[in-house]
Amino acid sequence: MRAAVIDAAQTTSLGGRISQADHGALEESYRTYGSAVRAYLRRFLPAGEVDDVLQAVFLEVWRSRSRIDPSRPFEGWLFGIARKRAIDQLRRRTHDVVPVETVRELVGPDGEDFAERVAWSAELQAGLSCLPAEQREAIELSYFVGLTQAEIADRLGAPIGTVKARMARGMRRLADVLATEGAHA
Repeated sequence: MRAAVIDAAQTTSLGGRISQADHGALEESYRTYGSAVRAYLRRFLPAGEVDDVLQAVFLEVWRSRSRIDPSRPFEGWLFGIARKRAIDQLRRRTHDVVPVETVRELVGPDGEDFAERVAWSAELQAGLSCLPAEQREAIELSYFVGLTQAEIADRLGAPIGTVKARMARGMRRLADVLATEGAHA
């Protein structure tokens, strides 16, 4: 690493130049320390997050240049910022934990049940989308909302006989659509 070759006098003067708003010094610090800071960040962060945090580190170096003490080594100050930005990045993460029992219910004993349910759900949604709106609505209210035919009739303001007919026709049509789709799969 090139950073290891630089002596303390050079790093102190680099920090001093940055503190005096020397853009060239910032570029030089990135060329000198960028790969070392990137390697340091890789110890803590996934590869996909390292470059964003690296950019944030050097942005903060520039924004915080008034806090640089030119009499102290710049490298320690720079890596202190890198450490803080890595910690901030890790704290921003959200960890969604799913209870094991829920996963077991979804997956079943060997995992195939879950995959089959996902595939069946996609086929069913495609089949329902092929139905006329009245038939689809009656079936969805019955099977997905859990309403009885009498409750569906009340909700839709339709006679119960009409609801029964829509559901019967819709179920036949859905069976035909799913059988045809299955033949093409």
